[in-house]
Amino acid sequence: MNMINLNGQLISENSPVLNYDNRSFKYGDGVFDTLKVLNGKVIFLEDHYFRMMASMRMLRMEIPMEFTLEFMENEILNLIQQNNLNDARVRLTVFRKDGGKYAPKTNKIEFVIEADLLQTISRESYEVELFKDFYSCSGLFSTIKTTSRTLNVIASVFAEENEYANCIFLNEKKQVVEAINGNIFIVNGNKITTPTLENGCIKGIIRQKIIDLIKKHPSFEIEEREISPFELNKADEVFITNSIVDIQAVTKYRKKTYKKEVSSEIANLLKEMYL
Repeated sequence: MNMINLNGQLISENSPVLNYDNRSFKYGDGVFDTLKVLNGKVIFLEDHYFRMMASMRMLRMEIPMEFTLEFMENEILNLIQQNNLNDARVRLTVFRKDGGKYAPKTNKIEFVIEADLLQTISRESYEVELFKDFYSCSGLFSTIKTTSRTLNVIASVFAEENEYANCIFLNEKKQVVEAINGNIFIVNGNKITTPTLENGCIKGIIRQKIIDLIKKHPSFEIEEREISPFELNKADEVFITNSIVDIQAVTKYRKKTYKKEVSSEIANLLKEMYL
């Protein structure tokens, strides 16, 4: 039986964690991050930590003095050791303590860490479609991974019902934002383009790593700008990024089929950054 970490204490995953007054349950008043552990090493730990701290500050949460980078690493590694894992998918969720209506009784926080066996299967056939029932919101608030992910849930149901591997969100300006579970890049020749954070995409760790990588690459150019959905039909390649799969190449969008050469090359270069 797996264990979870609740506020620094290891308890059974079947133990009760949240009560009826939990603010993440009632109001989505929390943030989370998903991290990958390989061979007992947390990949890009520092980047994940500082993104979490920035998100907590934006939500005006009170960050405990002991909530340091070293504390976070130790709590994660202790948990995966307890669960007899070497490679793991870890989720850290931070939420404001119980109580209050919209206005909380306190800004102090609690946290839960979960760790499961890492399973990263990159699918050979990967068809996507636009999700147009509801729009994502542009602006920097949408860059935070809050625990309110209703849009992602509805889009996931839509994808399953229609046998798509993923869906692409548009914002209220009908610009491409991201996929259900990651950032999106399009490739035209040697130019690689991704939406700006102002368009409303998650401030992805792998997104930034790829941007930094391409800036130093002699053969590719990177551009952050607004992307029209019509550009998906003209792209040579499209790929999706997140911290678990790194890069997932898209193979089909409507009548368009894509290559995978550039995404494969970047995926190999990204793995070298793990060392």
